Amino acid sequence: MAVLHLSPLALARSRFALSPLAETLGTVIALARPGPAPWFAAWHARHLPALAAVGAADPFARGLIGLVSSTTWLPRCVAIPPPDGLRTSLADELAAVRTLPDAAFRAALETTAAHPHPGHAARHHRHRDLSWLTGHAWADRTADLLQYLWRTHVAPDWTRRRTLLERDVAHRAGLLATRGWPGALDQMSRHSTWEGPDAIRFGRRPGPDRVIGDTGMLFVPVSLATGTWLCEGPPGHYAQVYPARGAATVHAVPEHATPGRALARLVGTGRAGLLHALRQPATSTELAARLQQSLGTVGGHLAVLRDAGLVVGTRVGRRVVYRRTERGDLLVGDAEPDPGHAADGLNPAPGGENGMSTTHPPG
Repeated sequence: MAVLHLSPLALARSRFALSPLAETLGTVIALARPGPAPWFAAWHARHLPALAAVGAADPFARGLIGLVSSTTWLPRCVAIPPPDGLRTSLADELAAVRTLPDAAFRAALETTAAHPHPGHAARHHRHRDLSWLTGHAWADRTADLLQYLWRTHVAPDWTRRRTLLERDVAHRAGLLATRGWPGALDQMSRHSTWEGPDAIRFGRRPGPDRVIGDTGMLFVPVSLATGTWLCEGPPGHYAQVYPARGAATVHAVPEHATPGRALARLVGTGRAGLLHALRQPATSTELAARLQQSLGTVGGHLAVLRDAGLVVGTRVGRRVVYRRTERGDLLVGDAEPDPGHAADGLNPAPGGENGMSTTHPPG
């Protein structure tokens, strides 16, 4: 197991980030692998024809998608840390993808081809010889492909996905404020554990230790992966991608979903609306503006919901951020499915366990 060592400065500067590129990779790999989990089977069926069409039209696209979805080692040319924290744009990430020369690109894919996923060995064999890697400017072609995959499979519901990812970050930020990094990373991945005061043990197989640079470690949630992978950029720059809490709900809840009448009859229209608004954690001031209610009204609703164990507030600096509890999620209908059940249908997320990018089975 590799150990990621953090200096005191690196620890202080570690933070959460969002990555449209990681979201795209996780989405395409989940879509390309057979046997989708029940909780996103409808989404899978709706998007699979478009993915199959781009593969049929372009052998390079078919080969690259097939390789990254059947390996345990994502290539460094696409598994890169996001450059700008929570404000990262796909354009910035794709600009970094385009910088890799063909020789380095091929070397990265050769490493990936040498690490087949045991559950997808037959599929991996069809792509591991890299006979589809023809022509030149592979990094540019990859960036163009990722742009297309983002636009087709992620962008249409990015608003809902981003809300879920921000909710996970807010939840872990609250844990960070009260319990430190070990608490914030608790249950992020069963194969990543905090070791001592300044190190993270990552993976199951032997691998080289890494030293995190003074810019700190990035932690990146994604909505369609059940495993975790490690990304490496310039020396000392690392990011760990992990599955966000409640990820199963984002592809199971219709985009037009609104507060249910039964819930409104049970707790009142105002409180039902507030519970639905807390799909994304928020302060009372933000909720008042969003719901166009007075701060006093929102505060009263929050007090009742908090007493009932449906919401909880966490102080972050001078702000109190409210989020739904698991009981609140159950009441609204946004509870996560049983982890074991979801894992049975969806294979582990991409990556390998020793190299620049790693993944592990679902927890």
